[in-house]
Amino acid sequence: MIYLAHSARDGYPEQSYQEHVENVQRDACHNAKEAARYAVLDGEMLNASVDMASPVHDMGKLYKENQEILHQKDSHVSLPLHHQDAGVTFLKQIQENSYYSQMAVSAHHSGLPDIELEGQRQKNCFRDQNKETRDKVNAEIDNLVALHKNLMRSEVSAFCVNSASGDKGVFFRIMLSCLVDADHTDTARHYGKFPQEQDVSIPKLRAKERLERLDKYVRGLRDKSERSKLRTEMYQVCRDSAIEENIVACNSPVGSAKTTALMAYALQQAILRKSRRIFVVLPFTNIIRQSVEVYREALLLPGEKPEDVVAELHHRADFESEEARALTAQWKAPIVVTTAVAFFETMASCMPATLRRLHELPGSVIFVDEAHAALPVKLLPTAWHWMQVLADEWSCHWILASGSLVEFWKLEELSETQRTVPQIVNIELRNRLMKYETNRIKFLCKPEPLNREQLVKWVASVPGPRLVIMNTVQSAAVIAEDMRRYYGDRHDCRVMHLSTALAAEQRDKTIQDVKNRLEDKDDTDWTLVATSCVEAGVDFSFKTGFREIASLLSLLQTAGRVNRNGFDDDAVIWSFEMQKDAMLTYNKGIKESAYVLKHYFYKGDSISPELGTISIRDELRRQTVSDDAKFLLQAEISMRFPEVQENFRVIDDNTVLVVADSSLKEQLRCGGCDWKTIQRKAVSVRKEKVKQLHLQPIIDGVYDWNLGYDDFYGIMRGILSYQQSKASPQKGAEDK
Repeated sequence: MIYLAHSARDGYPEQSYQEHVENVQRDACHNAKEAARYAVLDGEMLNASVDMASPVHDMGKLYKENQEILHQKDSHVSLPLHHQDAGVTFLKQIQENSYYSQMAVSAHHSGLPDIELEGQRQKNCFRDQNKETRDKVNAEIDNLVALHKNLMRSEVSAFCVNSASGDKGVFFRIMLSCLVDADHTDTARHYGKFPQEQDVSIPKLRAKERLERLDKYVRGLRDKSERSKLRTEMYQVCRDSAIEENIVACNSPVGSAKTTALMAYALQQAILRKSRRIFVVLPFTNIIRQSVEVYREALLLPGEKPEDVVAELHHRADFESEEARALTAQWKAPIVVTTAVAFFETMASCMPATLRRLHELPGSVIFVDEAHAALPVKLLPTAWHWMQVLADEWSCHWILASGSLVEFWKLEELSETQRTVPQIVNIELRNRLMKYETNRIKFLCKPEPLNREQLVKWVASVPGPRLVIMNTVQSAAVIAEDMRRYYGDRHDCRVMHLSTALAAEQRDKTIQDVKNRLEDKDDTDWTLVATSCVEAGVDFSFKTGFREIASLLSLLQTAGRVNRNGFDDDAVIWSFEMQKDAMLTYNKGIKESAYVLKHYFYKGDSISPELGTISIRDELRRQTVSDDAKFLLQAEISMRFPEVQENFRVIDDNTVLVVADSSLKEQLRCGGCDWKTIQRKAVSVRKEKVKQLHLQPIIDGVYDWNLGYDDFYGIMRGILSYQQSKASPQKGAEDK
């Protein structure tokens, strides 16, 4: 009898147990070895734990009833016995205190557990929760072990177990990542969704060569202006820096060419540290393409494909089901450009499909742009904990960049242990760069909440072009619709709209259209209505700005999109608050930060970057924020992994992907799509919308958007129509 790990399916043959286990052990151990190269404390423990777990991770598949299902062609029936429990039981037999390997086997499908609760289970720690399953495995374990040993060519080696010396939470995630990525990759490869040649085609970082290429690119951008000379000096200072600390900061103002200067710094650090990849973590999805285009033009070496060198990740795009695993976005490229949501929620996750990429992170240079605005304040203590662990224990080098002076790491509320974070740019150069910021913007606030009609008339009355930023995707779409009705505008484009309701490829087109219009100095009477996705990193410069009140840091970011080059003497950003309205939605996550900002306006404080650090302190001192921050950090330290995942939400809503594009829907149904296409064409929506709008799945984790979609509103075209139909009285009621 041939014992199977995977059944024949979709025209692909069955896969033997022996082949799968050998492949997974080989690749998992390779993953661990690569990550362990950068481990300061626990590399040996990582290698040993993965080596012990990988050969027995699927032992339970040898159970007779499981084999009966696996031998059925095209079967989608779940295995009758949870196969993880056999491997855990065997590991307990050969070495009772092999806790790390036991956890990896136990969690490779179900995810990391609450370690405090598992500890209370004593002898059943990491075993299946179901007693019937445990009893079946106990009765069959000797037969399963004998079968396994007969099929495999090598014994499972026990090793001398010691506790990990460093942070266990990060260690466990990396350990599970090594195993899961090998398991998922081999499964996808067997079913033709991860070609074998892809394993060897991934380019290396080649930091020295890319830095030389970047130097040449930057030289071609120079002109004779004073600002260009300052940017050149900024670039050279960053490029030549040889800071030894593992976490550094760069407080560099708008227009100082951070994109290229800090990439030069990152490449130089990668050379010094022998780093294997560079991450660029951006606050919003819509600025990814802008940075990616620069990096692909500036860093590509002869014969390379742009998308292979600089990976562009908009959504987390994690899929748990076996059929969809191949679509999971990976971190294998030498340069990965992604969002704060995708990056930090990967760190927070306990689920295998998300964690599978984490083993690629050790030994990386990580450039977090607008670091103070990347995360809600209540998440900063836990994120700061991870940053320090990865810096000190896994050879990661962090660059915390900001256009505003916000040194959150100095706050006692953030960490009991204060850490010195050196600045890349000296204060004298920063002051010269900052002279373009002086008196560039006047910050004003409307004291009374506005209704929708008042807001529209007010915005239309001031000099343009105008930028209006709302706190939610739906509110932005509603106000854009109101403005179009006010103007009677459907064709002359006096109103534009930009938010994550649009697919990435459409957002890119809209951004380019906005830039083109802003360059036309005669085209002034128009308004862009957007969400916070335009606050940072987008090269826009409007005459007047309006920002629905949120945090001080959001307001400072918005200031970078108004009078960006300092040409206007009377540029203004207005903060405002909306009255309650059935069509508008409200972001509960900004309640405390909006309170702090309103208090500054009420007191008459000068709105400036120097207020940034104080605002974070004031938010952390607010009772709700303080309690949430302390609870989350304690959950992480106690390794209550599901709680950390549940509560570490950069965006509070659980989301899924929806697809409106008919050709992509067909590709997904036929299995002929890759994750890069999904990144460009899918839209992320709150999970609650699936039930509310009766959305049907295409594949696991991706839904058919069967409501309206257009190039102006994106999926909000369908949602607005749905909301308006609900708000409208029924005809019978009108007749009465």
